[in-house]
Amino acid sequence: MVLVNMDEFDRKILTVLEKNGRITISELSDRVGLSKTPCQARLKKMMENKTILGFRAVVNHEILERSHIAFTEVRLNDTRDAALKAFNEAVMQLPEVEQCHMIAGQFDYLLKVRTQSISAYRIALGERISALPCVASTSTHVVMEAVKE
Repeated sequence: MVLVNMDEFDRKILTVLEKNGRITISELSDRVGLSKTPCQARLKKMMENKTILGFRAVVNHEILERSHIAFTEVRLNDTRDAALKAFNEAVMQLPEVEQCHMIAGQFDYLLKVRTQSISAYRIALGERISALPCVASTSTHVVMEAVKE
């Protein structure tokens, strides 16, 4: 990974874009205090050097019937490189798994899982997550309210 030198303007651009990735260049340049051309050049450079990896929509999970969130701790029975690679590749195929993080501590992975309901989560856990390569055990934390996402 290449470290990128960023100045105050670059940081302002990123702060604004993190809140609204659809802002126009005109609005962005006004907010950060640059004219449009240098603002656009900085944005392009940050995309080219992978400081900005992309843009995505923030969706309404209620409408999509995916408002049930659970965090699943996963312990593996094998943590050698081949086992980790197999788990990583397989977990990428599960649409219910919104995020997957390898964790240092008492378990190996933490998954953020979105489903329609607790019963749908139970099926995902029992039939798909528990069947992932090398899974020894799981533990679930059900979200009661998302305070900040």
